[in-house]
Amino acid sequence: MKKIIVPVDFSEHSEFALEAAASLAQKFGSELIVLHMLELSNAIISSSSDALSQEAVFYLKLAEQKFEGFLDKPYLKDIEVTPIVKHFKVWSEVNDVANEHNANLIVMGSHGASGIKEVLVGSNTQKVVRYADIPVLVIKHNPILLDFENSVFACDFSDEAVTPYLNAKTTFHKLGTKVHLVYVNSPDGHFRSSSEIDKKIAKFLKKAEGDLDNLNQVNVVSDYSVEKGILNFSNVIGADVIAVATHGRKGLSHFFEGSVSEDIANHSTLPVMTFKI
Repeated sequence: MKKIIVPVDFSEHSEFALEAAASLAQKFGSELIVLHMLELSNAIISSSSDALSQEAVFYLKLAEQKFEGFLDKPYLKDIEVTPIVKHFKVWSEVNDVANEHNANLIVMGSHGASGIKEVLVGSNTQKVVRYADIPVLVIKHNPILLDFENSVFACDFSDEAVTPYLNAKTTFHKLGTKVHLVYVNSPDGHFRSSSEIDKKIAKFLKKAEGDLDNLNQVNVVSDYSVEKGILNFSNVIGADVIAVATHGRKGLSHFFEGSVSEDIANHSTLPVMTFKI
């Protein structure tokens, strides 16, 4: 994991993401690329007017000053940090920066959701997830400890899930993290019989890995909803992170019949890592 992108807006949740990324960078000797999207209109950037040009310079200098204080953190000591300011608040550009620098991971803070207020939906975090070709780690709280010992990969064991599962498996192997696969049998996820689930899982593992050696890592649970099943299972095993798949530019995946991935990203108190289908 050579390079990690951290998009920031200098908020508290950006600091959470920065500290989490720093923890990973210390573990892997990674470079942190800290990215701020400066919201300037086309009129300001393309104008030949001295007044508008001065305004653009003013905002650029202001962002640079904010970076000085924002990056003055003890946990960044001995970590290579590269601050970048982009002139447009177009969140698809985060993926462009990641590709340009051959980054391996994007770490981003999010407020999550409270009650019926789905803060992540339509937010910058979701926009980054939507366009990212690489995994995105969403941090909700102050990362006191960021040792990912146990991860949950929530899976419907469809053919679409093979690629994100293999990518998640590779990523978590690098992190030294054990992967627990979980399938939730529920009324809202097209309830299936035990034999149907067994056949589905066996077919998936043979396609993904060529054998059934990891069959004992698959957990089948029943719950009132897929989302509740994933969150409850994660709590039971003491998971440190939940992994879900996304459909990229189609938005957060309706990976399990509905918007389960979206709900997990919103409601989980654990970090959530997304992998593109």
